[in-house]
Amino acid sequence: MPEPIRIATRQSPLALWQANAVRDRLLESDPSQPVELLPMTTRADRWLETPLSKIGGKSLFVKELEQALFEGRADLAVHSMKDVTAVLPEGLVISTVMQREDPFDAFVSNKYTGFEQLPQGAIVGTCSPRRLTQLLAKRPDLTIRDLRGNVNTRLAKLDAGEFDAIILACAGLRRLAFDERIKQTLDTELCLPAVGQGIIGIETRSGDAAIQKRLESLHDNDSATRLSAERAYSRALNGGCSAPIAGFSTLAGDRLKMTARVISMDGRILLEASGERARGEAESLGESLAKELCAQGAQKVLDDAARAAAAAIELMPHEVELAARRNNSGAKSE
Repeated sequence: MPEPIRIATRQSPLALWQANAVRDRLLESDPSQPVELLPMTTRADRWLETPLSKIGGKSLFVKELEQALFEGRADLAVHSMKDVTAVLPEGLVISTVMQREDPFDAFVSNKYTGFEQLPQGAIVGTCSPRRLTQLLAKRPDLTIRDLRGNVNTRLAKLDAGEFDAIILACAGLRRLAFDERIKQTLDTELCLPAVGQGIIGIETRSGDAAIQKRLESLHDNDSATRLSAERAYSRALNGGCSAPIAGFSTLAGDRLKMTARVISMDGRILLEASGERARGEAESLGESLAKELCAQGAQKVLDDAARAAAAAIELMPHEVELAARRNNSGAKSE
């Protein structure tokens, strides 16, 4: 019996769905080689009540998984690419990009059929600076409140009446068979998607040729091209969890189009750039849009957002400490 392929994954329902999708595809291509999941609870999962900007950002969703790769406990890690930092640790690579699912944002509500129906001062839940800023750019009257947790937890908070509406990724809702909860798919004029949204990426050790060969059948070239442009844009702007940036590309034949945005945290400044290049110039397209936005003043907008995130961490360090104590206490009681 050959050695099993070990997949590092978070333990959330969506992460497990994604890891199982990879597992099933691998078994389809070669049923003789077993595939095992290595479920893990990341730091971000342990502190679900604390805003990501206060505990280190979206990178906390992947650090433990990457450590498992470095230590040899896992052969690959499965990620939602919108959660993966623009610059990977040395020695690791996104070797496989799967076909993109619905990349757009979903309006979810038990009271209203669409974003346009929200009344003055409505309470909307999201933990994404990208979504928050774009919604405020269109509707500064809205009350945006932080909403963390897995998809089921967020839906439960909506059902408990804590929010008039929440904004989630269509891809996650569809993968978990919550299609009926999508009241409206938000168009890109209102809410441009996140870099890599809807794409599952597989991270491996850069020198692991055998595993990368095994994953070839899962790779989608068109999605990889689009992702390359979007991540090059994010990387050029040094975009992270607290950065209110959006970037979305489309591919028609050999022509790649992309629109990118940087938005101030209060939604009052919205900078946008669009461009088109040949398929083989994906990275240069993303980099050129970042440069164009910087010429419009994007760097100041991003610096202001970074300062605001840093101030939030300094003002409320006790939240992180208390969250750690709660989780440590819970772990001991279990």
